[in-house]
Amino acid sequence: MIYMYPETIVYLIMAVSSILSVVAVYLAIMERDLVRAVLYSAIQSGLYTILYYFLMAPDIVLVYLPVAVGLIPGVLLILISKTERVEKE
Repeated sequence: MIYMYPETIVYLIMAVSSILSVVAVYLAIMERDLVRAVLYSAIQSGLYTILYYFLMAPDIVLVYLPVAVGLIPGVLLILISKTERVEKE
């Protein structure tokens, strides 16, 4: 049986969160549907919040989570509803 130290698990979670956030950024940039792009951006912000938590920055987590995952995507979705949803080439 393989035993993993608790620090190893934290580093593994941080590495996976970092890689997934890069993937979410790429998907947000390449997406033509603006609503999906906003959702990918919110996912990326949520993954960054996980990183900040494991880097022991709870004050940043408490501010970044509601603003970057809730407020900014909400405002962007309202703005997208006033325009066209799909970006033209």
